[in-house]
Amino acid sequence: MSKVALITGVTGQDGAYLAEFLLKKG
Repeated sequence: MSKVALITGVTGQDGAYLAEFLLKKG
């Protein structure tokens, strides 16, 4: 989860989209 939080913090909405994609992908 720390990586996800870091990604969302750095890239904003793009990071949130990427994080959601990664979560769905597993």
